[in-house]
Amino acid sequence: MDFGISMFPTPTSAGPAEIAVAIENAGFESYFVSEHSHIPVDTDFPIADEVPMVYKSMYDPFVAMAAAATVTTKIRIGTAILIAPQHNAINFAKSVSTLDQISGGRIDVGIGAGWNPPEMVNHGVAFTDRFKATRETIEALVELWTKDEAEYHGDVVDFSKSWQWPKPVQNNPHPPIYLAGSGPNILKRVVALGQGWMPVFQPNWDDSLLGVQTNYHQLAQDVAELAERADAAGKPKIKITAMGLLPTPEHVDYLMENGVERMMLTLPSDSPQQGMDALGTYADMVSQYK
Repeated sequence: MDFGISMFPTPTSAGPAEIAVAIENAGFESYFVSEHSHIPVDTDFPIADEVPMVYKSMYDPFVAMAAAATVTTKIRIGTAILIAPQHNAINFAKSVSTLDQISGGRIDVGIGAGWNPPEMVNHGVAFTDRFKATRETIEALVELWTKDEAEYHGDVVDFSKSWQWPKPVQNNPHPPIYLAGSGPNILKRVVALGQGWMPVFQPNWDDSLLGVQTNYHQLAQDVAELAERADAAGKPKIKITAMGLLPTPEHVDYLMENGVERMMLTLPSDSPQQGMDALGTYADMVSQYK
Protein backbone atom coordinates (compact mmCIF):
# COMPACT_ATOMS: atom_id res chain seq x y z
CA MET A 1 0.00 0.00 0.00
CA ASP A 2 1.20 3.50 -0.85
CA PHE A 3 1.06 6.45 1.51
CA GLY A 4 0.20 9.93 0.31
CA ILE A 5 -0.25 13.36 1.85
CA SER A 6 -3.22 15.70 1.49
CA MET A 7 -3.45 19.30 2.62
CA PHE A 8 -5.60 22.41 2.40
CA PRO A 9 -2.99 24.81 0.92
CA THR A 10 -3.60 28.30 2.30
CA PRO A 11 -1.58 31.46 3.04
CA THR A 12 -0.96 30.11 6.56
CA SER A 13 0.16 26.60 5.55
CA ALA A 14 3.43 25.37 4.14
CA GLY A 15 3.55 26.46 0.51
CA PRO A 16 2.61 23.84 -2.11
CA ALA A 17 6.09 23.83 -3.68
CA GLU A 18 7.86 23.71 -0.31
CA ILE A 19 5.74 20.90 1.10
CA ALA A 20 5.78 18.92 -2.15
CA VAL A 21 9.58 18.77 -2.08
CA ALA A 22 9.49 17.67 1.55
CA ILE A 23 6.87 15.01 0.77
CA GLU A 24 8.93 13.60 -2.09
CA ASN A 25 12.14 13.63 -0.04
CA ALA A 26 10.35 11.82 2.80
CA GLY A 27 9.44 8.96 0.45
CA PHE A 28 5.69 9.48 0.20
CA GLU A 29 3.91 8.50 -3.00
CA SER A 30 1.66 11.51 -3.59
CA TYR A 31 0.55 15.03 -2.68
CA PHE A 32 -3.13 15.96 -3.01
CA VAL A 33 -4.76 19.36 -2.49
CA SER A 34 -8.35 20.34 -1.70
CA GLU A 35 -10.57 23.13 -2.92
CA HIS A 36 -13.28 25.58 -2.03
CA SER A 37 -13.49 28.54 -4.38
CA HIS A 38 -15.30 30.56 -1.71
CA ILE A 39 -17.60 30.02 1.26
CA PRO A 40 -20.89 31.93 1.32
CA VAL A 41 -21.60 33.58 4.65
CA ASP A 42 -24.89 31.67 4.99
CA THR A 43 -23.13 28.28 4.82
CA ASP A 44 -24.39 25.66 7.28
CA PHE A 45 -21.12 23.90 8.13
CA PRO A 46 -21.86 20.24 8.97
CA ILE A 47 -19.01 19.38 11.34
CA ALA A 48 -18.46 22.52 13.48
CA ASP A 49 -20.30 25.54 14.83
CA GLU A 50 -18.57 27.86 12.35
CA VAL A 51 -16.60 27.52 9.14
CA PRO A 52 -12.84 27.29 9.84
CA MET A 53 -10.62 29.85 8.11
CA VAL A 54 -8.84 27.11 6.11
CA TYR A 55 -12.09 26.45 4.22
CA LYS A 56 -12.41 30.16 3.39
CA SER A 57 -8.85 30.67 2.19
CA MET A 58 -7.70 27.69 0.11
CA TYR A 59 -5.44 28.30 -2.86
CA ASP A 60 -6.72 27.51 -6.32
CA PRO A 61 -6.04 23.76 -6.70
CA PHE A 62 -4.70 23.93 -10.25
CA VAL A 63 -2.22 26.67 -9.36
CA ALA A 64 -1.14 24.77 -6.24
CA MET A 65 -0.64 21.56 -8.25
CA ALA A 66 1.39 23.41 -10.87
CA ALA A 67 3.68 24.77 -8.15
CA ALA A 68 4.17 21.25 -6.80
CA ALA A 69 4.69 19.69 -10.22
CA THR A 70 7.51 22.01 -11.23
CA VAL A 71 9.71 21.18 -8.21
CA THR A 72 9.16 17.39 -8.02
CA THR A 73 9.85 14.44 -10.30
CA LYS A 74 8.37 11.33 -8.65
CA ILE A 75 5.31 11.94 -6.52
CA ARG A 76 1.84 11.84 -7.98
CA ILE A 77 -0.10 15.07 -7.65
CA GLY A 78 -3.84 15.35 -7.40
CA THR A 79 -7.01 16.72 -5.86
CA ALA A 80 -8.80 15.46 -2.78
CA ILE A 81 -11.17 16.68 -3.76
CA LEU A 82 -12.16 19.02 -6.59
CA ILE A 83 -15.85 20.00 -6.78
CA ALA A 84 -16.77 19.11 -10.35
CA PRO A 85 -20.10 20.98 -10.72
CA GLN A 86 -18.33 24.25 -9.92
CA HIS A 87 -16.04 24.01 -12.96
CA ASN A 88 -16.57 24.63 -16.64
CA ALA A 89 -15.82 21.24 -18.20
CA ILE A 90 -13.80 22.66 -21.13
CA ASN A 91 -11.52 24.69 -18.85
CA PHE A 92 -11.30 21.77 -16.43
CA ALA A 93 -10.12 19.42 -19.17
CA LYS A 94 -7.54 21.94 -20.40
CA SER A 95 -6.15 22.52 -16.89
CA VAL A 96 -5.71 18.82 -16.16
CA SER A 97 -4.14 18.13 -19.56
CA THR A 98 -1.71 21.01 -19.07
CA LEU A 99 -0.80 19.79 -15.60
CA ASP A 100 -0.33 16.25 -16.86
CA GLN A 101 2.05 17.59 -19.51
CA ILE A 102 3.99 19.75 -17.03
CA SER A 103 4.29 16.89 -14.52
CA GLY A 104 5.22 14.22 -17.03
CA GLY A 105 2.03 12.23 -16.49
CA ARG A 106 1.68 12.37 -12.69
CA ILE A 107 -1.84 13.77 -12.20
CA ASP A 108 -4.71 12.02 -10.37
CA VAL A 109 -8.13 13.68 -10.38
CA GLY A 110 -10.16 13.31 -7.20
CA ILE A 111 -13.70 14.55 -7.82
CA GLY A 112 -16.72 15.17 -5.62
CA ALA A 113 -20.22 16.50 -6.17
CA GLY A 114 -20.05 19.04 -3.31
CA TRP A 115 -21.88 19.44 -0.03
CA ASN A 116 -22.61 23.18 0.30
CA PRO A 117 -25.85 24.41 -1.37
CA PRO A 118 -25.18 28.19 -1.40
CA GLU A 119 -21.66 27.65 -2.74
CA MET A 120 -23.08 25.56 -5.59
CA VAL A 121 -25.80 28.09 -6.38
CA ASN A 122 -23.21 30.87 -6.63
CA HIS A 123 -21.56 28.81 -9.38
CA GLY A 124 -24.85 28.66 -11.28
CA VAL A 125 -25.69 25.02 -10.51
CA ALA A 126 -28.76 23.96 -8.56
CA PHE A 127 -27.77 21.82 -5.60
CA THR A 128 -30.27 19.16 -6.67
CA ASP A 129 -28.44 18.91 -10.02
CA ARG A 130 -24.98 18.33 -8.52
CA PHE A 131 -24.81 14.60 -9.26
CA LYS A 132 -26.03 15.08 -12.83
CA ALA A 133 -23.53 17.92 -13.28
CA THR A 134 -20.72 15.74 -11.89
CA ARG A 135 -21.57 12.87 -14.22
CA GLU A 136 -21.80 15.13 -17.27
CA THR A 137 -18.55 16.91 -16.38
CA ILE A 138 -16.66 13.62 -16.06
CA GLU A 139 -18.10 12.30 -19.32
CA ALA A 140 -17.14 15.54 -21.06
CA LEU A 141 -13.60 15.40 -19.64
CA VAL A 142 -13.12 11.93 -21.08
CA GLU A 143 -14.37 13.08 -24.49
CA LEU A 144 -11.97 16.03 -24.55
CA TRP A 145 -9.00 14.01 -23.30
CA THR A 146 -9.45 11.06 -25.65
CA LYS A 147 -11.04 12.36 -28.88
CA ASP A 148 -9.43 14.49 -31.59
CA GLU A 149 -12.85 15.95 -32.26
CA ALA A 150 -14.87 15.99 -29.07
CA GLU A 151 -18.45 17.01 -28.42
CA TYR A 152 -20.88 16.64 -25.55
CA HIS A 153 -24.59 17.42 -25.27
CA GLY A 154 -26.08 17.17 -21.81
CA ASP A 155 -28.48 19.12 -19.65
CA VAL A 156 -25.70 20.94 -17.78
CA VAL A 157 -22.64 20.50 -20.03
CA ASP A 158 -23.11 21.20 -23.71
CA PHE A 159 -20.53 21.99 -26.41
CA SER A 160 -20.22 21.47 -30.14
CA LYS A 161 -17.61 19.35 -31.93
CA SER A 162 -14.29 20.85 -30.88
CA TRP A 163 -10.52 20.48 -30.99
CA GLN A 164 -8.60 20.68 -27.75
CA TRP A 165 -4.91 19.99 -27.28
CA PRO A 166 -2.66 19.20 -25.51
CA LYS A 167 -3.98 15.78 -24.63
CA PRO A 168 -2.85 14.34 -21.29
CA VAL A 169 0.42 12.38 -21.17
CA GLN A 170 -1.52 9.58 -19.48
CA ASN A 171 -3.47 7.99 -22.31
CA ASN A 172 -4.38 4.52 -21.08
CA PRO A 173 -7.02 5.84 -21.29
CA HIS A 174 -6.55 9.19 -19.44
CA PRO A 175 -5.54 10.59 -16.00
CA PRO A 176 -7.24 8.41 -13.38
CA ILE A 177 -10.46 9.76 -11.90
CA TYR A 178 -11.25 8.99 -8.27
CA LEU A 179 -14.78 9.68 -7.06
CA ALA A 180 -15.22 10.84 -3.49
CA GLY A 181 -18.41 10.31 -1.60
CA SER A 182 -20.54 7.93 0.41
CA GLY A 183 -24.13 6.82 0.53
CA PRO A 184 -26.14 4.13 -1.24
CA ASN A 185 -25.20 5.01 -4.84
CA ILE A 186 -21.52 5.92 -4.58
CA LEU A 187 -20.11 2.51 -5.56
CA LYS A 188 -22.39 2.39 -8.60
CA ARG A 189 -21.18 5.86 -9.66
CA VAL A 190 -17.54 4.96 -9.06
CA VAL A 191 -17.70 1.97 -11.39
CA ALA A 192 -19.71 3.85 -14.01
CA LEU A 193 -17.54 6.98 -14.11
CA GLY A 194 -14.12 6.44 -12.56
CA GLN A 195 -11.08 4.33 -12.00
CA GLY A 196 -10.97 4.78 -8.24
CA TRP A 197 -12.90 5.53 -5.06
CA MET A 198 -11.82 8.08 -2.45
CA PRO A 199 -13.86 7.49 0.74
CA VAL A 200 -13.45 9.39 4.01
CA PHE A 201 -13.64 6.65 6.61
CA GLN A 202 -15.23 7.04 10.03
CA PRO A 203 -14.33 4.37 12.63
CA ASN A 204 -16.81 5.75 15.20
CA TRP A 205 -19.81 5.08 13.03
CA ASP A 206 -23.48 5.84 13.58
CA ASP A 207 -26.28 6.10 11.05
CA SER A 208 -26.39 9.90 11.25
CA LEU A 209 -23.14 9.90 9.21
CA LEU A 210 -24.74 8.09 6.26
CA GLY A 211 -24.07 10.11 3.12
CA VAL A 212 -21.44 12.23 4.88
CA GLN A 213 -18.65 9.76 5.65
CA THR A 214 -18.04 6.05 5.03
CA ASN A 215 -18.42 3.26 7.54
CA TYR A 216 -14.91 1.99 8.27
CA HIS A 217 -16.21 -1.35 9.49
CA GLN A 218 -18.04 -2.05 6.21
CA LEU A 219 -14.89 -1.93 4.06
CA ALA A 220 -14.79 -5.65 3.24
CA GLN A 221 -18.38 -5.55 1.95
CA ASP A 222 -17.68 -2.41 -0.08
CA VAL A 223 -14.55 -3.94 -1.63
CA ALA A 224 -16.50 -7.06 -2.59
CA GLU A 225 -19.30 -4.99 -4.12
CA LEU A 226 -16.83 -2.87 -6.08
CA ALA A 227 -15.17 -5.99 -7.46
CA GLU A 228 -18.51 -7.49 -8.43
CA ARG A 229 -19.69 -4.30 -10.13
CA ALA A 230 -16.37 -3.77 -11.96
CA ASP A 231 -16.38 -7.35 -13.20
CA ALA A 232 -19.95 -7.03 -14.45
CA ALA A 233 -19.04 -3.82 -16.27
CA GLY A 234 -15.87 -5.32 -17.77
CA LYS A 235 -13.69 -2.77 -16.00
CA PRO A 236 -10.30 -3.24 -14.28
CA LYS A 237 -10.05 -3.36 -10.49
CA ILE A 238 -11.27 -0.16 -8.87
CA LYS A 239 -8.50 1.38 -6.78
CA ILE A 240 -9.21 2.83 -3.35
CA THR A 241 -7.58 5.85 -1.73
CA ALA A 242 -8.54 5.86 1.95
CA MET A 243 -8.87 9.18 3.77
CA GLY A 244 -9.75 10.28 7.28
CA LEU A 245 -7.61 7.81 9.25
CA LEU A 246 -4.38 8.06 11.22
CA PRO A 247 -1.60 5.62 10.22
CA THR A 248 -1.85 3.47 13.34
CA PRO A 249 -0.95 -0.23 12.95
CA GLU A 250 -4.62 -1.13 13.45
CA HIS A 251 -5.78 1.10 10.58
CA VAL A 252 -2.89 0.36 8.23
CA ASP A 253 -3.14 -3.40 8.66
CA TYR A 254 -6.92 -3.31 8.18
CA LEU A 255 -6.64 -1.33 4.95
CA MET A 256 -3.90 -3.58 3.63
CA GLU A 257 -5.87 -6.72 4.46
CA ASN A 258 -8.73 -5.35 2.38
CA GLY A 259 -6.56 -4.49 -0.62
CA VAL A 260 -6.63 -0.69 -0.33
CA GLU A 261 -4.00 0.75 -2.67
CA ARG A 262 -3.33 4.13 -1.00
CA MET A 263 -3.76 5.72 2.43
CA MET A 264 -3.92 9.51 2.36
CA LEU A 265 -2.72 11.36 5.47
CA THR A 266 -3.82 14.93 6.13
CA LEU A 267 -1.43 17.72 7.17
CA PRO A 268 -2.59 20.70 9.25
CA SER A 269 -2.64 24.13 7.61
CA ASP A 270 -2.27 26.44 10.60
CA SER A 271 1.44 27.12 10.05
CA PRO A 272 4.31 25.88 7.85
CA GLN A 273 6.14 24.41 10.82
CA GLN A 274 3.07 22.55 12.03
CA GLY A 275 2.71 20.92 8.62
CA MET A 276 6.38 19.98 8.44
CA ASP A 277 6.30 18.52 11.96
CA ALA A 278 3.23 16.41 11.12
CA LEU A 279 4.93 15.21 7.94
CA GLY A 280 7.91 14.00 9.97
CA THR A 281 5.63 12.25 12.43
CA TYR A 282 3.77 10.48 9.63
CA ALA A 283 7.05 9.45 7.97
CA ASP A 284 8.16 7.79 11.20
CA MET A 285 4.79 6.06 11.65
CA VAL A 286 4.71 4.49 8.17
CA SER A 287 8.42 3.69 7.83
CA GLN A 288 7.87 0.07 8.86
CA TYR A 289 5.54 -0.47 5.90
CA LYS A 290 7.92 0.79 3.18
